[in-house]
Amino acid sequence: MSNRSGAPVVVGVDGSPSALHAVRLAAREAAIRNRPLRVVHAFVWPLLGVPLGPAPDAPSEGGLRHQAERIVTEAVAEAGKVDPEVPVTGVVVDGAPTAVLLAEARDAVLVVLGSRGLGGFAGLLLGSSAVQVSSHAACPVLVVRGEPRADGPVVVGVDGSDLSDLAVAFAVEEAARRGTELVAVHAWLHPTPLGPGDMLPLAYDLDALADDEERVLVEAVAGWAERYPEVPIRRRLVRGAPARALVEESQTAQLVVVGARGRGGLAGLLLGSVSHAVLHHTRCPVAIVRHHDAR
Repeated sequence: MSNRSGAPVVVGVDGSPSALHAVRLAAREAAIRNRPLRVVHAFVWPLLGVPLGPAPDAPSEGGLRHQAERIVTEAVAEAGKVDPEVPVTGVVVDGAPTAVLLAEARDAVLVVLGSRGLGGFAGLLLGSSAVQVSSHAACPVLVVRGEPRADGPVVVGVDGSDLSDLAVAFAVEEAARRGTELVAVHAWLHPTPLGPGDMLPLAYDLDALADDEERVLVEAVAGWAERYPEVPIRRRLVRGAPARALVEESQTAQLVVVGARGRGGLAGLLLGSVSHAVLHHTRCPVAIVRHHDAR
């Protein structure tokens, strides 16, 4: 869209309890961003050649198309209960969930997804759809995990990569919106390579290495305190598994933010075991940042 100022928060719904959970969180996110909310149901059945209308002699309100419309109507009503001031629209879009969500993300400020669902969004975090949406969406993706809480810090995973920098930028803005502190976490198990093809020493001084890793963390948050003086920034350097460190921090956080891919401790976050650990075990919503631009 040419005018990005009105870009909506988009939430995917499928009629599951998890999706309604996502709708409630998405409505709150739209409210704190002063954005409209767009409720989207991906209607995959036309692609499969399935009859969409009511069966013969069945009530006229039956059929898959009417069911899809009811799902959206229910979700729009649920959003209105959270904040009646947020403008909400609902739409049924023909297509597979991943394709529909990626298309919606092009004109969205944020996409919100439930952690598990029915129908089109079933198993979203267990298969290729999660990787595709989170890795390719043109805006940040917020995945509902745990019980949303109004207190606690915003936690961001840091590894010195470009996407980690985008995650920090997103996280500090979120902390400012929510009136809370930012906790920047850098976890490391081994030396962090500085670039492709870098050779790591067979033996290294742990104290010196810890200093180097501390420098990665300090540089990642440098300058943000001046730009957001109202946001306290706390640094946490952890020698251990990145996923475990983030999961532990999530127990008292209101949001965890990670880059879609990283380097060193957070490398391949959405492509392997770390992503599964974070997305399946965090105790609060998780924002996955690949792009971060003003819309």
